[in-house]
Amino acid sequence: MTQQARGPLPAKDVPAGGGRTASQAGPTGATPGALALLTLCAAHFMDAIDLSDVGVALPAIQRDLGMPPASLQWVISAYTLGYGGFLLLGGRTADLLGRRRTFLTAVAVFAVVSVLGAIAPSSGLLIAARLFKGMAAGFLAPAALSLITTNWPEGPERGRALGWYATAGAGGFVGGLVLGGALTEISWRLVFALPVPLAVAALIAGSRLLPGDPASAGRGRIDIAGALTVTGGLLLCVYAIAQAPEHGWTSARTLALFAAALILLALFARVEARSRTPLVPLSFLTRRQSVGANLTIFAMWGAYTSFAFLATLYLQNVLGWTPLETAGAFIPLGLVNGAVAPFAGRLAARFGAHRMIATGMLLLAASYAMFLRIGPDSSFVSVVLPVMLLNGLGTAATFPALNMSAVTGVPDRDQGLAGALLNTFMQIGGAVVLAVVTAVAEAGQRADGSTDPLAGYVPATAIVVGAVLAGLAATALIRNAPVRTAIPTSAAVRSGTASSGIDRSGIDKGEHHGHPHSPR
Repeated sequence: MTQQARGPLPAKDVPAGGGRTASQAGPTGATPGALALLTLCAAHFMDAIDLSDVGVALPAIQRDLGMPPASLQWVISAYTLGYGGFLLLGGRTADLLGRRRTFLTAVAVFAVVSVLGAIAPSSGLLIAARLFKGMAAGFLAPAALSLITTNWPEGPERGRALGWYATAGAGGFVGGLVLGGALTEISWRLVFALPVPLAVAALIAGSRLLPGDPASAGRGRIDIAGALTVTGGLLLCVYAIAQAPEHGWTSARTLALFAAALILLALFARVEARSRTPLVPLSFLTRRQSVGANLTIFAMWGAYTSFAFLATLYLQNVLGWTPLETAGAFIPLGLVNGAVAPFAGRLAARFGAHRMIATGMLLLAASYAMFLRIGPDSSFVSVVLPVMLLNGLGTAATFPALNMSAVTGVPDRDQGLAGALLNTFMQIGGAVVLAVVTAVAEAGQRADGSTDPLAGYVPATAIVVGAVLAGLAATALIRNAPVRTAIPTSAAVRSGTASSGIDRSGIDKGEHHGHPHSPR
């Protein structure tokens, strides 16, 4: 990876006078260097590895710890539960208490619980470690993303930075599959220890390279009532989704969990409507561009998670591949994504994020439709490989542009929240669509009587295609932000705009989201 060659523009390329307001760059007024971006990408790479490497180790974990199937699923679900439940709180904490401080603390916790998971002597302690690791990721992800979106200015620089960030995520996800398969051959405990060296490196580099938090960081007040209700509601929602396939979607248990989640989320909305310092301003949830980006990533990630699940089962159960061979099948997807994503971010900045997102979603829909061609003896080169290549291209076109769209025009103080919302919809989308696809696939297998090895694959894949097309429809809500003219920092200070909360478009940042405590 030629990070130095394609990293952000160095500070010497910034026009005289800064050429940007405080909302365009970091606290020092200069864009951080390529090594700072590399540090954030390394943390994202580490997080993505942990999302994918554990799956191939589950059979070995089950044998070693004697875990029943009902408990085994929680090695995966506990991480998702912590991640999805704490993203909003993590994003707001980064905004109010400091993004650098939140990022470094989350990375440190991530490293510690990774070690605890690697040495866990029982299934209960392993699942607990996974839960706390997911919670740490819920703080890490929005802090890392908001560090990029507040320190690299909108336009080509941010597009390039987000492109590398997306590349790191894709590389980590695919790398986790391959490394997880290889390390499991030695010991499954090495899989859980895999993120530790990366976490230590990110912690050391981040403490030296990342821009410091502004003086105001740490003075904000977190809406405790809002944090408790939204975190509790999201935790119950993710838990209900994870349990539904086992207990039934219409069982009393599942319906009670969903009802409790809805009550907590409704209470959250009431708390936020009355709070003077809301955790999530309600006007933020109705912002058209954010809604479009969130719904699109809900469908996109839900479809990809379900496709990876189906493809893994197909390659192992139908074609008879080993776990390591199965992981290798996803390498072309990661290579294409990694090669294209850095350029996709810049193309989105030039031609419009919504055009890149729509193009990417069309490519993804086409790739999943091509998966319908699979058979009991299909050739990888002629059937599966084209699906992987086209999927990598679609993901590269979509993901950086979605990150750009979700935060474009959002004031600096809400960047962590914007990233957290995007990641929350992403995680819940993965859980919801996968649960539906799994239920459809199992129903197809039961109806066929298990005589056809491909029973259930066609209707389940059709659900995946439909999810992407629904996400494509949501892109109609996404529009490019108006072109803004940069105001030199010195001029902004003289005119008083830098201290009064006016961004580059002249819109009051507080008024933009209806904050009752914003400057007037």
